[in-house]
Amino acid sequence: MAAALLRQMLGGSLYVGSAGVRKGDLDAFAVAVMDELGIDLRGHRPITFEEIDDLDGLNFDLIVTLSPEAHHKALELTRTLASDVEYWPTPDPTVIEGRREQLLKRIRARFLPSAPGNE
Repeated sequence: MAAALLRQMLGGSLYVGSAGVRKGDLDAFAVAVMDELGIDLRGHRPITFEEIDDLDGLNFDLIVTLSPEAHHKALELTRTLASDVEYWPTPDPTVIEGRREQLLKRIRARFLPSAPGNE
């Protein structure tokens, strides 16, 4: 979801990849929520860190992790790379509700360019 939101906000101005620690199924609730925002996730297939490494390599300038397990995995996989790894503690969306605006705010603050004069 976060990768799709970032792609929508910034278009093609940067490359965004998405991976998880374990292989999983596409979450029907995530598809429905993103559909409300005009983002179609139906074609997305969740992949693991190892699969994204095989497909694209881990040639990322920044990796944002949302869970402790993902953070440790990213640090392990990038220990010899010049990639920054940031941890954004995010509650599991399958058990906690009402976090959409917080996530959007954090994405905007991190990735959208500052307006002139707001420095």
